Amino acid sequence: MDQPHRNQGYPLQLLYSPERIQTEIARLAKEINASYEGRELLVIVVLKGALFFAADLLRLVTVPVRMDLVKLSSYAGTESCGTVRLTKDLEFEVAGKDVLVVEDIVDTGLTLVYLLDLLKQRGAGTLRVCTLIDKTERRQAEVTADFVGFHCQGGFLVGYGLDLDERMRELPAIYQMIQDHDGEI
Repeated sequence: MDQPHRNQGYPLQLLYSPERIQTEIARLAKEINASYEGRELLVIVVLKGALFFAADLLRLVTVPVRMDLVKLSSYAGTESCGTVRLTKDLEFEVAGKDVLVVEDIVDTGLTLVYLLDLLKQRGAGTLRVCTLIDKTERRQAEVTADFVGFHCQGGFLVGYGLDLDERMRELPAIYQMIQDHDGEI
């Protein structure tokens, strides 16, 4: 890891450089292309965080794609509040479709389980998940991603779509926020 630096007053440690992120995205796109060859894919992007990841990923996906957006909320600051709310619903029907959910990070799993249950109820033909970051140590719900960029342990992450109260999404790399001696960010 590089030396810590500050952004918007927060101490940050570089975790994944822009180049490393793009390398993982290229690998994921190849896996998705191979898995869905000859089929049309409905990609559901989970807003807002996955927007950066999805844009770069979908530019490398070669199978036919339709895209929809969904927005769910479950965080306040650095902690999950444990309750998931749907704040922007889908526009397309998912019944009978090959559906790929694109998520920036799977952490507690509560948001993803909520979304997957909703898509199953609506009759998705096949249902898989692609996430840039999988943090299994905080998992509260049983869920597994099918396509994973990075397996990450610990820490609160920002940058490349990941945010702290809507700040630092625009950073081109992914950083871990550094805690002080009391465990506070």
